Amino acid sequence: MSEAQRRGVVPGVPLRRSGLRFIKRRRAVLARLAGWSLVESAQTFLFGFALAHALDDGFLRGGPVVGIVWLAAAALCVGAGAYGTARVYGAVADLVEPLRDTLVRKVVSRGLYAPDGAAVSRLTHQVEIARDTFAGLVLVSRSFVFVTAGALIGLCSLAPVLLLLVLPPLVLGLALFAGALRPMARRQETFLAADEAIAEETGTAVGGLRDITAAGAERTVAAAAGERFDAELRASRALARWSVCRVLALGISGRLPIVLLLVAAPWLLGRGVTPGALVGALAYLTQSLLPALQSLMHGLGTAGTRLGVVLRRLTAEPVTGAADARPRRTPRDGHAVELTGVTFAYGPHADPVVRGLDLTVPAGGHLAVVGPSGIGKSTLAGLVAGMLEPGSGEVCRPATADRVLVPQEAYVFSGTVRENLLYLCPDGEVADEDVLAAAGEVGASALLARLGGPDATLVPSELSAGERQLIALVRAYLAPAPLVVLDEATCHLDPAAEARAERAFAARPGGSLIVVAHRISSALRAERVLVMDGTHVRTGRHAELLRRSALYRELTGGWWKHGKPPAVPALQPALPARDADGVDAVAGSRLAGDGGHVVAHGPGRQMQDAGDLGDRGTLGGQ
Repeated sequence: MSEAQRRGVVPGVPLRRSGLRFIKRRRAVLARLAGWSLVESAQTFLFGFALAHALDDGFLRGGPVVGIVWLAAAALCVGAGAYGTARVYGAVADLVEPLRDTLVRKVVSRGLYAPDGAAVSRLTHQVEIARDTFAGLVLVSRSFVFVTAGALIGLCSLAPVLLLLVLPPLVLGLALFAGALRPMARRQETFLAADEAIAEETGTAVGGLRDITAAGAERTVAAAAGERFDAELRASRALARWSVCRVLALGISGRLPIVLLLVAAPWLLGRGVTPGALVGALAYLTQSLLPALQSLMHGLGTAGTRLGVVLRRLTAEPVTGAADARPRRTPRDGHAVELTGVTFAYGPHADPVVRGLDLTVPAGGHLAVVGPSGIGKSTLAGLVAGMLEPGSGEVCRPATADRVLVPQEAYVFSGTVRENLLYLCPDGEVADEDVLAAAGEVGASALLARLGGPDATLVPSELSAGERQLIALVRAYLAPAPLVVLDEATCHLDPAAEARAERAFAARPGGSLIVVAHRISSALRAERVLVMDGTHVRTGRHAELLRRSALYRELTGGWWKHGKPPAVPALQPALPARDADGVDAVAGSRLAGDGGHVVAHGPGRQMQDAGDLGDRGTLGGQ
């Protein structure tokens, strides 16, 4: 098993590909950033140009007024550049904050499906490192491009021959730096890994000092820690050797042109280059080009490599099941989910909530789970969705990306309606007509219209519980996952809205649906029904269960065909008393406000399926 797999991650989408996709989606922001950077860099060109003309046309010719005017023009350009810089920071924020949000979503998703001790560090520390470093690199990179362009254009405008002394060493130094960048990144990553290994080793040792002393393992632990420190020392030395290339590249590209310009000054003056042009060229090299090169090489050589390492770790995909190192099996073809001999209890000494459960849901199937409140329906939903692992038995479920669980308490976050609805879509690119069509299928069209459409800002506190559930249902409907588990996800909707949403998911092309029923009417719409009664279950169709399950008759006792109550409320037993199974049916109340909710009329342990009885003896005997 590789180190990445041991840590519970595997490489995700390559950084280069995901980075290009991130940039392409923000072309407008990049255009705005380039525009303000151009305004900012105008001072680079005009500074050296104005200085040269202030000398040649002003002070050296005895015209101080002309010289002062040129210097005043340069000062005004500095003010314009400062204005451009202020606007640049706003554009950088529009580029950096979406990256931070994307990384936070990645970290949270990974923490849910492959939790480990580093999740908090990733969310609170590494994400901020990536955010700040990315912002710095954007500022440094675009500054280098525009400053270098302004300086080279300025040199050419003063005297084209100056480029012969500047361009060759500049290109050579940048080529040397680019060639050393990848080896430096690898050494930087090795150094960071060694540093993390030291933290892990020493943290474990400090936490177990008593045990180490009691077992006499001081030397063994010290030797292991010493190996970690030696590895970090080797990594730091290798990184330092490659850092020499960065210093050499900076000397060639930034400082060698200054030396060449000074050495060749007599030759240049003899070929028509004015003293002002020489002074302007020195200003370009020392005040613009050299600082830009220093910032670029320091940023890319140190912060850039660190950013690459952090991004690879933050965007790595979790290995499902890495936490317990158990292989995950997917269902057989034609099946959405399979449970074999599944037993689950909340603790080693607790009574099992589910015991020896065998269940198969076919692909494209529609299953309703009913039973008294607190009997374990949500536990079963958690097992199917992968939020819980069985104590024994096996759950064959699809991959994480192929299943969606919608809980009773719907989660809605601050942002746009579109961001909330497309949260489970991998690329987040869904046409507006598809979003509106999904909302129409689920029954949320009126809500979207009231909110102002997909691009409207959504404030969670302004939504009712039912409206939040509609948002979560549309989100699940738009997700590419074929298996959807609704764990009382419509409990705050009225019966008509609930029926519409469930029918939409049941008719979803290629989809499978499991509904933990809040109202017994959900069972009437399902192809199959699973009745939970403590650790006992029974599955079948609605009509079949009415004959075979006393508990199901009790749960459906207050309901008539299609879940519609009679016109006049009346006390009416569900079935004739003393039915064929020898169990008295419980009368439905038909009281005002009765929604037919699946609620126990007594403790779950006192209920027993007639089919479970070994004889016609008293209930409760097995």
